[in-house]
Amino acid sequence: MVPIALCSVAAVAICLERLWTLNAARAAPETLLDDVRREIAQGETDMGTLRGLCGSSYLGLIFLAGLESAPRGREAMKETMEEAAGAVIHDMGRYLTALGTIASISPLLGLLGTVVGMIRVFTALVEKGIGNPGVFAAGISEALVTTAVGIGVAIPALIFHRYLQRKVEDLLVTMERRSAHLVDLVHPVADRERS
Repeated sequence: MVPIALCSVAAVAICLERLWTLNAARAAPETLLDDVRREIAQGETDMGTLRGLCGSSYLGLIFLAGLESAPRGREAMKETMEEAAGAVIHDMGRYLTALGTIASISPLLGLLGTVVGMIRVFTALVEKGIGNPGVFAAGISEALVTTAVGIGVAIPALIFHRYLQRKVEDLLVTMERRSAHLVDLVHPVADRERS
């Protein structure tokens, strides 16, 4: 039961942290592209200002990478943004493997509890004989409880694991679209600066 309880605590902590971190308003703010567009339209290309605007979200980190490489051309900007997106994808998926592992091993830990409980039942059978049913009840109860608790931890962990994976995928699609818009917006500005 102790390992299952630890898995349960870890699963709850991971779910809460990931739900907070992957909140769309925090990870990919809807107004960020418009804010960057406004700054560029005002002729504001100071990276300090743009860092302050973009530095607090995953989408902003991708934007910053692209904006820093914008003077080198459209392709350089896209490549730099793709590299930054790789790091963002890794960070967004943090702890999801651990959550999936918890969802997988919790029923196995429950099964282990079942086996241990049944071993106790059969050991009691050998030592005390068949005459006292109370001896068997404790082992059978342990077996059933650990199995139920293991499954009870695994089901919500698996649901949240799948939900969070899908949330990451949805955020990535959103970030990809907005990044493409930024490239289209900034590239002509960078071209005019070079000519």
